[in-house]
Amino acid sequence: MELSRAREIVPRIEVLPEVGSTNAALRALAVDDAAWPHLAVLLTDTQTAGRGRLDRTWIAPAGSSLAISVVLRRLPAEPEVRGWIPLAAGVAMADAVAAQLPSSDVSVKWPNDVLVDGSKICGILAEAGGDAVIVGTGVNTAMTASELPVPTATSFAVLGAQVDPDRLLADYLGALRDLIAGLVDSGDAVASGLHGAVTARCATIGLDVDVSLPGSRRLTGTATGIDHDGRLMVRADDGEHVVAAGDVVHVRPAQD
Repeated sequence: MELSRAREIVPRIEVLPEVGSTNAALRALAVDDAAWPHLAVLLTDTQTAGRGRLDRTWIAPAGSSLAISVVLRRLPAEPEVRGWIPLAAGVAMADAVAAQLPSSDVSVKWPNDVLVDGSKICGILAEAGGDAVIVGTGVNTAMTASELPVPTATSFAVLGAQVDPDRLLADYLGALRDLIAGLVDSGDAVASGLHGAVTARCATIGLDVDVSLPGSRRLTGTATGIDHDGRLMVRADDGEHVVAAGDVVHVRPAQD
């Protein structure tokens, strides 16, 4: 895989022919912070035990997607600000995807998906790894319509587009680097501009949503925005609510 542009942006990229989970593999490797510095990348197009939020798992056909995991070591000092990291990755990937699909509507679904024309093309998972955070993204590239895991998913191939992996990775890594650096320098998502960038890309804002919470609880209302801590604000019949990504099972459009 030719990745000359991407290699100019980050200190290390390792491409594996196959791996169970790039996040799990990188978390184990990243114990050696000298060998795996800030923004080092582990990449494969064949992930056999991919994982998402809440330990959801899936298997993609060989060569049909890109699994990209990045180690972040320069982190915001305030733990609550680190909750913005998955949203930063979402904006970075949405911008990278949009650059290759200029005629499509590319957006971020709070808290961790990238959508093209309303269908999911990428999922994001951020996990703590010692004193670092591992950010994993899975992008559907060559997956055919029959291979898509759910009817609400899509891929570059289904959209009739030929993805340039080097450009996609370089655009994503460059944007992620800059967004995280801004967050670290300012210590604040609003001051860094990340809050505004996420809000501008977020397809969830303005929708009537059905939020599934732990314990079979549900919240139905209108998503009105994202607060200072990256939580989704929902206006329901009984007033205003905020929900954090870690407390959410699903966020779906409310059924009429």
